[in-house]
Amino acid sequence: MVDESALVDTTPGTRLGGPPPDDSELDDTTPGETVPAEPEPPRNPPAVPVAGRAQPFVPSPGLGRTGALSTDPRIPAWIRRAILALVAGVVVTIFAGWRWGLSAAAVVAIVDTIYQSKAMSPIPADARASSAQRRTRHRLGLLRTAGYVALHNRAIPGSDSVIDHLLIGPAGVFAIDSERWDRRLPVRTTGATGTGVLYHGPFSQSPRLAHARWEASRAAALIGAGLRQEIVVSPIMVIYGPTIPWGVANLRGVAVFGGRRVRKYFRARNRATRGEHLGQDEIDLIYQTAEQALPPAR
Repeated sequence: MVDESALVDTTPGTRLGGPPPDDSELDDTTPGETVPAEPEPPRNPPAVPVAGRAQPFVPSPGLGRTGALSTDPRIPAWIRRAILALVAGVVVTIFAGWRWGLSAAAVVAIVDTIYQSKAMSPIPADARASSAQRRTRHRLGLLRTAGYVALHNRAIPGSDSVIDHLLIGPAGVFAIDSERWDRRLPVRTTGATGTGVLYHGPFSQSPRLAHARWEASRAAALIGAGLRQEIVVSPIMVIYGPTIPWGVANLRGVAVFGGRRVRKYFRARNRATRGEHLGQDEIDLIYQTAEQALPPAR
């Protein structure tokens, strides 16, 4: 079970001036604590995963073999297969004898194994990333009537990193990382509000959260240099595939939520920052500056 007290959204939006917005109006959130800023990583961090691309997972040191086994996605399939084989064997045994019942159980187990191997075969990394990015891009396009504009697939100069989506609108500027994860592994959090750790199955996603913060900080620095004034770019991670058992969670400065919540999240941001919105001229200026500071990825 996920601690509901840890599932909050406290990530501030970008403002050209004024105090941080009160996020108490956001859906499914409660006020959380502020996460201290972290030092900027080196420009070409070899060990940091690129947003939106499949990377090797780093298991949590504290998770033993028992914990890993409990989250093994194959276990539910094995249990289901055993139940089907048992039921088929018992039914056939009643009507035709134990030999036919044993054969029926074996046939059911074989057929189920073949079906599961085809239905749950791994999706290539590029396909996972592009699928998640397409879905987020579509959802962000529906925000145009609310005053938002977006740049997609933008490269960070001096690095191999790519920002999946840069969204600019009344509530600020947001660097959005679209992730598609294996739906068979559960997503959970541990730790206190604002400083919790994100897990996908037994695997810690702290490196991905750190990279999302780094991408947002680089975007803020590059766009701010073009504008000649400081701005804030808020990091967001949108997850597709597994069920996300919360509304919006603020995990180490990154707002994390499921893909279906994209429009709802930004509508809530608009309500929370009412009276402190960026004007249309400011949005246009930031958009034009971002186009030059963050070139399209190749």
